[in-house]
Amino acid sequence: MVALDDIVKGCAEGKRQAQEDLYRLLAGKMYSVCLRYSRDQDEAKDNLQDGFIKVYSNIKQFKGAGSFEGWVRRIMVNTALQKYRGQSQLYALNDNETKAYNIPVENVMDAMGEKELLEMIKELPPRYKLVFNMYAIEGYSHKEISEMLDITEGTSKSNLSRARDILQIKLKKLMDERTFLIS
Repeated sequence: MVALDDIVKGCAEGKRQAQEDLYRLLAGKMYSVCLRYSRDQDEAKDNLQDGFIKVYSNIKQFKGAGSFEGWVRRIMVNTALQKYRGQSQLYALNDNETKAYNIPVENVMDAMGEKELLEMIKELPPRYKLVFNMYAIEGYSHKEISEMLDITEGTSKSNLSRARDILQIKLKKLMDERTFLIS
Protein backbone atom coordinates (compact mmCIF):
# COMPACT_ATOMS: atom_id res chain seq x y z
CA MET A 1 0.00 0.00 0.00
CA VAL A 2 1.27 3.44 -0.89
CA ALA A 3 1.78 5.89 2.00
CA LEU A 4 -0.72 8.73 2.35
CA ASP A 5 2.05 11.34 1.95
CA ASP A 6 3.01 9.79 -1.40
CA ILE A 7 -0.63 9.72 -2.51
CA VAL A 8 -1.10 13.39 -1.59
CA LYS A 9 2.12 14.31 -3.40
CA GLY A 10 1.01 12.34 -6.47
CA CYS A 11 -2.38 14.07 -6.45
CA ALA A 12 -0.66 17.47 -6.24
CA GLU A 13 1.31 16.46 -9.34
CA GLY A 14 -1.93 15.51 -11.10
CA LYS A 15 -1.20 11.77 -11.26
CA ARG A 16 -4.38 9.83 -12.05
CA GLN A 17 -3.28 6.71 -10.12
CA ALA A 18 -2.71 8.77 -6.96
CA GLN A 19 -6.20 10.25 -7.34
CA GLU A 20 -7.67 6.76 -7.63
CA ASP A 21 -5.70 5.63 -4.57
CA LEU A 22 -6.92 8.61 -2.56
CA TYR A 23 -10.49 7.96 -3.60
CA ARG A 24 -10.26 4.28 -2.62
CA LEU A 25 -8.72 5.23 0.70
CA LEU A 26 -11.22 7.89 1.79
CA ALA A 27 -14.42 7.48 -0.26
CA GLY A 28 -16.19 5.24 2.27
CA LYS A 29 -15.64 7.57 5.21
CA MET A 30 -16.41 10.69 3.19
CA TYR A 31 -19.56 9.13 1.76
CA SER A 32 -20.80 8.70 5.34
CA VAL A 33 -20.11 12.39 5.95
CA CYS A 34 -21.92 13.40 2.76
CA LEU A 35 -24.87 11.16 3.60
CA ARG A 36 -25.43 13.03 6.87
CA TYR A 37 -25.82 16.27 4.93
CA SER A 38 -27.90 14.93 2.05
CA ARG A 39 -31.55 14.15 1.43
CA ASP A 40 -30.78 10.76 -0.07
CA GLN A 41 -28.05 8.49 -1.37
CA ASP A 42 -28.01 10.03 -4.84
CA GLU A 43 -27.42 13.51 -3.46
CA ALA A 44 -24.71 12.11 -1.14
CA LYS A 45 -22.97 10.52 -4.14
CA ASP A 46 -23.13 13.83 -6.04
CA ASN A 47 -21.68 15.67 -3.04
CA LEU A 48 -18.94 13.06 -2.73
CA GLN A 49 -17.99 13.43 -6.38
CA ASP A 50 -18.07 17.25 -6.23
CA GLY A 51 -16.08 17.16 -3.00
CA PHE A 52 -13.33 14.97 -4.46
CA ILE A 53 -13.09 17.25 -7.49
CA LYS A 54 -12.49 20.13 -5.05
CA VAL A 55 -9.95 18.05 -3.12
CA TYR A 56 -8.00 17.29 -6.30
CA SER A 57 -8.20 20.91 -7.47
CA ASN A 58 -7.09 22.36 -4.13
CA ILE A 59 -4.73 19.69 -2.81
CA LYS A 60 -1.70 21.95 -3.28
CA GLN A 61 -3.24 24.24 -0.64
CA PHE A 62 -2.97 21.52 2.02
CA LYS A 63 0.05 22.60 4.05
CA GLY A 64 0.39 19.50 6.18
CA ALA A 65 -0.84 21.26 9.31
CA GLY A 66 -3.39 19.00 10.96
CA SER A 67 -4.97 15.85 9.65
CA PHE A 68 -5.28 15.41 5.89
CA GLU A 69 -8.43 13.37 6.44
CA GLY A 70 -9.84 16.25 8.52
CA TRP A 71 -9.03 18.66 5.70
CA VAL A 72 -10.85 16.44 3.19
CA ARG A 73 -13.79 16.04 5.61
CA ARG A 74 -14.13 19.82 5.87
CA ILE A 75 -14.22 20.09 2.07
CA MET A 76 -16.96 17.45 1.93
CA VAL A 77 -19.02 19.25 4.58
CA ASN A 78 -18.54 22.61 2.84
CA THR A 79 -19.51 21.09 -0.51
CA ALA A 80 -22.74 19.73 0.95
CA LEU A 81 -23.44 23.02 2.74
CA GLN A 82 -22.87 25.01 -0.43
CA LYS A 83 -25.37 22.85 -2.29
CA TYR A 84 -27.82 23.06 0.60
CA ARG A 85 -27.60 26.86 0.78
CA GLY A 86 -28.51 27.01 -2.88
CA GLN A 87 -31.62 24.88 -2.34
CA SER A 88 -33.05 25.93 1.00
CA GLN A 89 -33.33 28.54 3.67
CA LEU A 90 -32.91 28.10 7.40
CA TYR A 91 -35.51 29.78 9.54
CA ALA A 92 -35.51 30.74 13.19
CA LEU A 93 -38.19 29.29 15.42
CA ASN A 94 -40.22 31.07 18.02
CA ASP A 95 -39.20 30.08 21.54
CA ASN A 96 -42.76 28.97 22.29
CA GLU A 97 -42.51 26.33 19.54
CA THR A 98 -40.03 24.25 21.50
CA LYS A 99 -40.66 22.01 24.50
CA ALA A 100 -38.25 20.11 26.69
CA TYR A 101 -38.64 16.36 26.94
CA ASN A 102 -36.00 15.19 29.34
CA ILE A 103 -35.16 11.59 28.59
CA PRO A 104 -32.06 10.26 30.38
CA VAL A 105 -29.30 9.35 27.92
CA GLU A 106 -28.71 5.94 29.48
CA ASN A 107 -32.37 5.05 28.78
CA VAL A 108 -31.97 6.08 25.15
CA MET A 109 -28.99 3.81 24.57
CA ASP A 110 -30.75 0.94 26.36
CA ALA A 111 -33.87 1.43 24.24
CA MET A 112 -32.28 1.58 20.81
CA GLY A 113 -29.20 0.92 18.76
CA GLU A 114 -26.91 3.31 16.95
CA LYS A 115 -28.52 2.55 13.58
CA GLU A 116 -31.97 3.50 14.87
CA LEU A 117 -30.65 6.75 16.29
CA LEU A 118 -28.92 7.62 13.01
CA GLU A 119 -32.15 6.87 11.15
CA MET A 120 -34.02 9.29 13.41
CA ILE A 121 -31.43 11.98 12.73
CA LYS A 122 -31.72 11.30 9.00
CA GLU A 123 -35.50 11.82 9.21
CA LEU A 124 -35.18 15.32 10.68
CA PRO A 125 -36.32 18.18 8.45
CA PRO A 126 -33.30 19.31 6.38
CA ARG A 127 -32.67 22.60 8.17
CA TYR A 128 -32.66 20.92 11.58
CA LYS A 129 -30.63 17.92 10.43
CA LEU A 130 -27.98 20.21 8.99
CA VAL A 131 -27.47 22.25 12.15
CA PHE A 132 -27.73 19.16 14.39
CA ASN A 133 -25.03 17.34 12.39
CA MET A 134 -22.75 20.35 12.31
CA TYR A 135 -23.07 20.99 16.04
CA ALA A 136 -23.48 17.56 17.62
CA ILE A 137 -21.48 15.39 15.23
CA GLU A 138 -18.91 17.65 13.54
CA GLY A 139 -18.36 19.82 16.63
CA TYR A 140 -18.81 23.24 15.06
CA SER A 141 -19.77 26.10 17.38
CA HIS A 142 -22.93 28.14 16.79
CA LYS A 143 -20.71 31.02 15.71
CA GLU A 144 -19.01 28.84 13.07
CA ILE A 145 -22.36 27.43 11.92
CA SER A 146 -23.83 30.91 11.62
CA GLU A 147 -20.89 32.06 9.49
CA MET A 148 -20.92 28.97 7.28
CA LEU A 149 -24.68 29.07 6.67
CA ASP A 150 -25.05 32.85 6.68
CA ILE A 151 -27.59 32.77 9.52
CA THR A 152 -27.59 34.28 12.99
CA GLU A 153 -26.24 32.39 15.99
CA GLY A 154 -29.78 32.55 17.40
CA THR A 155 -31.15 30.79 14.33
CA SER A 156 -28.48 28.10 14.69
CA LYS A 157 -29.36 27.61 18.37
CA SER A 158 -33.06 27.60 17.58
CA ASN A 159 -32.70 25.00 14.84
CA LEU A 160 -30.54 22.81 17.10
CA SER A 161 -33.09 23.11 19.89
CA ARG A 162 -35.91 22.13 17.57
CA ALA A 163 -33.92 19.17 16.22
CA ARG A 164 -33.34 17.97 19.77
CA ASP A 165 -37.02 18.40 20.59
CA ILE A 166 -38.06 16.36 17.57
CA LEU A 167 -35.56 13.63 18.43
CA GLN A 168 -36.74 13.55 22.05
CA ILE A 169 -40.38 13.23 20.94
CA LYS A 170 -39.44 10.36 18.62
CA LEU A 171 -37.38 8.71 21.35
CA LYS A 172 -40.18 9.05 23.88
CA LYS A 173 -42.62 7.52 21.41
CA LEU A 174 -40.21 4.65 20.70
CA MET A 175 -39.65 4.04 24.41
CA ASP A 176 -43.41 4.14 25.09
CA GLU A 177 -44.01 1.62 22.27
CA ARG A 178 -41.32 -0.69 23.59
CA THR A 179 -42.64 -0.41 27.15
CA PHE A 180 -46.11 -1.27 25.85
CA LEU A 181 -44.78 -4.33 24.02
CA ILE A 182 -42.98 -5.53 27.16
CA SER A 183 -46.06 -5.10 29.37
